[in-house]
Amino acid sequence: MNKWLYRSSVVLVILGLLVSIYMTIYKVTSNDSMCLGSGDCSTVNASRYSEVNGIPVAAIGVLGYVAILAVLFFENRNSFFKQNGTLMIFGMALTGFLFTVWLIYVEIVLLNKAICPFCLTSQVAMTIIFIIAVIRLIKQPQS
Repeated sequence: MNKWLYRSSVVLVILGLLVSIYMTIYKVTSNDSMCLGSGDCSTVNASRYSEVNGIPVAAIGVLGYVAILAVLFFENRNSFFKQNGTLMIFGMALTGFLFTVWLIYVEIVLLNKAICPFCLTSQVAMTIIFIIAVIRLIKQPQS
């Protein structure tokens, strides 16, 4: 396993997790002072797209990042994850990336270019996590 790719994934997942936790707190408390930058956070946070069936999108992000982090953690500690971890991470990263593409569309098109800097940070992190997952999958030795 390429340690640089593994470590980069861990760092990006932790970054995405922290941003998602922050945005979940922001969504639950509706504390607009947590919105930094352009103020578009409040536009995104108040939109109907900020929840899926009543669950904040940021909370879904927390769950996704925790799941990826758990697989990364167990990847070298358990035979099942040694064998399947890279593919599992790829699947979760692909799902996260596709959701990210949807969220970018929502911010740019449906919310008239309301770009939330925290959302953007998570979107960039997830995109790079996906790219790294693809590279790790391609470089994975065949058994």
